[in-house]
Amino acid sequence: MQCLKEEPKRSKSEELLHITRSKKLLRRNVKLLGLEGDADLQFLLEGGDLLKVRSSSWKKTRYLKLEPDCKTIWHESKKTFKSKQTFSLDDISAVRQGRQSEGLRKYTEEQVENRCFSIIFKGRKKNLDLIASSEEEAKQWVTSLHKLISNMNNLSRQEKAEHWIFNCLRKADKNSDDKLSQKELKDFLRMINIDLDDEYAEILFQKCDKSKSGLLSGAEIEHFYDLLTHREEVDVIYGEYAKTAGYMSADNLVEFLMTEQRERATLADAHKLIEKYEVDEKAKEKKLLSKDGFLMYLHHPESLVLKPEHKEVYQDMSQPLNHYFISSSHNTYLLEDQLKGPSSTEAYVRALVKGCRCVELDCWDGSDGEPVIYHGHTLTSKILFKDAIKAIKDYAFKTSDYPVIISLENHCSVEQQKVMAHHMSSILGSDLVTAPLGDCMPTGFPSPEELKGKFVVKGKRLNKLEATFAPEAAAEDDTDVTEEEDSNDEEEEQEEQKRKKTKKLKLAKELSDMVIYCKSVHFHGFEDAKQNLSFYEMSSFKEGKAVKLAEESANGYIHHNMDKLSRIYPAGLRTDSSNYNPVPLWNAGCQIVALNFQTPCAEMDVNQGRFVCNGKSGYILKPSFLRDGATEFDPITLTRGPWLQHKLLHVMIISAQQLPKVNKKKSSIVDPLVKTEPIENNGFNPSWNQSFQFEVYVPELALVRFVIEDYDSTSDNEFIAQYTLPFNSLQMGYRHVPLLNKNGDPLPAAGLFIHIIVLDAE
Repeated sequence: MQCLKEEPKRSKSEELLHITRSKKLLRRNVKLLGLEGDADLQFLLEGGDLLKVRSSSWKKTRYLKLEPDCKTIWHESKKTFKSKQTFSLDDISAVRQGRQSEGLRKYTEEQVENRCFSIIFKGRKKNLDLIASSEEEAKQWVTSLHKLISNMNNLSRQEKAEHWIFNCLRKADKNSDDKLSQKELKDFLRMINIDLDDEYAEILFQKCDKSKSGLLSGAEIEHFYDLLTHREEVDVIYGEYAKTAGYMSADNLVEFLMTEQRERATLADAHKLIEKYEVDEKAKEKKLLSKDGFLMYLHHPESLVLKPEHKEVYQDMSQPLNHYFISSSHNTYLLEDQLKGPSSTEAYVRALVKGCRCVELDCWDGSDGEPVIYHGHTLTSKILFKDAIKAIKDYAFKTSDYPVIISLENHCSVEQQKVMAHHMSSILGSDLVTAPLGDCMPTGFPSPEELKGKFVVKGKRLNKLEATFAPEAAAEDDTDVTEEEDSNDEEEEQEEQKRKKTKKLKLAKELSDMVIYCKSVHFHGFEDAKQNLSFYEMSSFKEGKAVKLAEESANGYIHHNMDKLSRIYPAGLRTDSSNYNPVPLWNAGCQIVALNFQTPCAEMDVNQGRFVCNGKSGYILKPSFLRDGATEFDPITLTRGPWLQHKLLHVMIISAQQLPKVNKKKSSIVDPLVKTEPIENNGFNPSWNQSFQFEVYVPELALVRFVIEDYDSTSDNEFIAQYTLPFNSLQMGYRHVPLLNKNGDPLPAAGLFIHIIVLDAE
């Protein structure tokens, strides 16, 4: 949603006018953010010189400062034709103090640690690694940016939209005369994703040009803005319930909440909402809700489609670990594909910050006795094992307090396995689980609650855990330490066995002893697992084998997963790091359904939707029918049982707001489509008003996904935005759906406006 333009060179008089306008713009934005007189904001507006780091030999001074829109950072560039560069606060994923990025650790010395900080961007944009002149200055940059980003994020969706539109309007005024010509008006509309034909643009312009001067200024621009942001669909809804002199009284609001939003509401609840959202003080005094206040209410996070109570940890977290779906990553170290993509500690950071609770480390012998991580026998780059463990330690519990499983794919020699064990022990310290939690041999898994803040190692073990309590128990003859070996057919299995005979790796005792609750073993069938495996012995399944089991033996798989953990991983043929559909595996009770987090796709959207609730803890309690030993649930045949709760989902897709462009070219405008009729040339406020009905049979496992595409009559539609959430997390009534881009990051002012009703089917 960028509307950033390079400014033309100005004369002295134009420059003075520009300065005056900038101050006016700044005052408005500072007030909106509630940062009047704030020293941190003033620091960013003044800016300063910083040393930009790209390599050992490339360290150059650059001047950075905040623009008057309070949202754009300007930084100097020495590139020809690119002397000024900008990026939006919306593009920033994190600001980290110290040498926390790979670049700063690699290209700077320890003595500058306290002067360093990094701006981490969303998507695949490179980090901005910077060195300040002092530790105090570095802290000031980090503190100030954190404060500004926090205040910007705390704006309501309505306020974010107003901020964006207002600043785009200013940028459309190319000659800085505080007026808009008809051409500037059309350019502005294209900026915000609307393409009007000349005749309609002329009508809109004339409607606002009260002075008949051929230019819009002052109150005329305000009038144009009001016409632009007018929500007719909200007017209609408000009008039905505003029965008290054109306002909603507390009684009217209670009626709306109970009838439309399907909420239990009292007069006290209505009074609280009016106090919270009404913008007109006179109306607030009379306990009335104006149309503007109603719109503020509709945009508030508590009124969005996701139930507010589901945004926090609301599930029972004291069940055994295997009773939960666990957000899990495959090839976590990769930023791109698994043939030649870069490996990076940043990939672990991104996965963990997204709530991932099971990360994978492919470990190989490195030079100088230090194990490395990369995708073996490929051109992917390498990172040090110890650097990956440090990154995991630093970011494991930023998003969730619940345990992180470190899944080791071990190809190292005994010597370097000992180094691995040393690094995990020294870096993770007492947070690493190296013995069962109790004083005696456990009979089942501990809970996520008991393992809060802990790291659990998954890998091979030389003997049974029981040997810890019975030293005389003999070690098993299982010295093959590799993990991902299950195949889809007998020929592959035979080839795998041949390979293993020619190359068997020994397992270091130091590493083996760290495997407590997640010992990797081969799978030889459900009956064998039931008879011969302990609860902590778990298998990994290649996607093809897992899907076959889920289709042909779903109930058997469900019962297997009541006692054991199962990990599923993508087939090796997915060289582009694409993903499989995780839903059938969850339906079969599989807990660790590992996906390539680095690959934006529908499957990752679904994974993000599965784990969007329960406080984004990365743990979702499985439905009771996937935990009950007597269950007859089968997701394929859908036999009768308590899981079968036939529901009807009625959805009206009403409108959308501030959709982003797919193509950044000025002339490119999206034609948004939500499996409805496309709305041509309007990505700003398209309106559909189309209704749909869906049947849902197992609500506790169902997910709902909203997808908006750019319609193209000659080729495949292009993805614009989406949002996925569990069916049981839907709020009924008139709701805004927040929208995410292809990387799963929020689009700040974009939204879909819908109406939802869920009914029991007869």
